[in-house]
Amino acid sequence: MRFMIIVRATPGTEAGVMPEESLLNAMTTYHEELARAGVLLDASGLKPSSHGWRIQYRNGKRTVIDGPFAETKELIAGYTLIEVRSREEAREWASRFPAPMGETADGEIEVRELYELEDFEHSEAIDRFRRIETGRR
Repeated sequence: MRFMIIVRATPGTEAGVMPEESLLNAMTTYHEELARAGVLLDASGLKPSSHGWRIQYRNGKRTVIDGPFAETKELIAGYTLIEVRSREEAREWASRFPAPMGETADGEIEVRELYELEDFEHSEAIDRFRRIETGRR
């Protein structure tokens, strides 16, 4: 089972404020523990939305919208992707995640399970995705 631990953006992360060394140290220690346990798949911080864009799909048309985006509460500042045996194990790891903006600052993480190909009914498209996954490994 794969889970994404999503770090919600704040006005500080959107302004490009880098974490203090103590927070970087806590995050590194946490991710080292994930790696030692063999459950870490990927992790990264995201640059502010001013460095990104969205593609909006409406009425059969695509529109590119450059950042920054106003609603900070809807943005993501970073993520950690883990693979564990159960939902309970994912919850245990997530509960140990360091306070993402520092121990005394407001912050929020969200944890979401990823779909696995086995969650979908058998089809030609899913078989093609399986071949992509096999090729990546």
